[in-house]
Amino acid sequence: MEPLNVLMIGTGEYTTGFVGGGASASDKKVGVVGLTLFDLRRRGKVNKLGMVGVNGKKFPAIRDHLDRNITQAYNGLDTSFDSFPADDAVNPDAYKAAIDALKPGDAITIFTPDPTHYPIALYAVERRVHVLLTKPAVKLLEHHQELLRRAAANGVYVFVEHHKRFDPAYSDARFKARGLGDFNYFYAYMSQPKYQLETFKAWAGRESDISYYLNSHHVDICDSMVQQLGYLPVKVSASSSKGVATDLGCAEETEDTISLLVTWAKTGEPSKRAVGVYTASWTAPQRAGVHTNQYFHYLASGGEIRVDQAHRGYDVADDAAGQLQWFNPFYMRYAPDEDGNFNGQTGYGYISLEKFVDGCRAVNAGAAKPEDLDAKGLPTLRNTIATTAILEAGRRSIDEGREVGISVDGDQWKLV
Repeated sequence: MEPLNVLMIGTGEYTTGFVGGGASASDKKVGVVGLTLFDLRRRGKVNKLGMVGVNGKKFPAIRDHLDRNITQAYNGLDTSFDSFPADDAVNPDAYKAAIDALKPGDAITIFTPDPTHYPIALYAVERRVHVLLTKPAVKLLEHHQELLRRAAANGVYVFVEHHKRFDPAYSDARFKARGLGDFNYFYAYMSQPKYQLETFKAWAGRESDISYYLNSHHVDICDSMVQQLGYLPVKVSASSSKGVATDLGCAEETEDTISLLVTWAKTGEPSKRAVGVYTASWTAPQRAGVHTNQYFHYLASGGEIRVDQAHRGYDVADDAAGQLQWFNPFYMRYAPDEDGNFNGQTGYGYISLEKFVDGCRAVNAGAAKPEDLDAKGLPTLRNTIATTAILEAGRRSIDEGREVGISVDGDQWKLV
């Protein structure tokens, strides 16, 4: 199969690890998307690479950052890419010219603020370009379904980067849930330290919220576990806390923590119901020992599953940090191999992006259709509708002060 040309849209933490003029303070100091695609190019799966931002004046510093922290760290790994807009230009619509330079069958990745996902993805899909969307795919259920219709009409593959599906513990839990009987209860928690708000201060509270950003992980994991058992979400009630983020200079609308209470019902057996509680916060302690605290509890009629993915039996004491730290090399492993090459191909962050590249190449070669990839249970746009419905319902529940229902009629979903 031919290698894939990929355009990366968004130049921030997740793509390059470059934030505020230097390496991110998070666990993604050299990013995820760029590093993975540079390595996939080394392996022959990817060909031409491009990158799009709003402010082209950042590109010289980004190139220097990638050269120092990737090329020089991994045996001369090539980090070259075409960039849009020019290094002396600022253009919020630069993605259009960059996508126009692609050909049908090429691909883009979108790691930009949540409200921009839909217009960028739609622009690409209409030009028969494959799309990878960071989560949340889009903010509105209406947009999710319209994008799905357009993608089907144009024969392109749209994949949502729900990397937790490829976490080996979560993946195994999904498999084991099949044999534990009817779904009964799910509780999940995910948080990041308050310093992360410095990275997101420009849009936090104004353009999106912590539920869209973090609850999207566990809502999707729960849906992937119970959808196979015939369960669909039917109503959502949400609550939020405030005060910490606003004291740190975030917009007045910024919530600290959001909890979603979701009722699920079994298709064909409405008397069988289950409860899901999903809590997300970006105001965890600065020195929590982990960048992302994450765990869940799944209860079914025939057993239960508990997963703590914050503490994985791997801790590091470092005098410079002044605390015990729990790292997650299962997501992205940055240590090089014995020859000095990047060696993180088994990390679930890497695997998620490689699955997308492999899917696009298969579609381009005629070896698969997008609907074949839906059938594999991958986090495609079609397989993630419930997550968008729950997240939008949660937002509306807080804004409107009411419980929001979810109605499913065939392939059509709506909030009531």
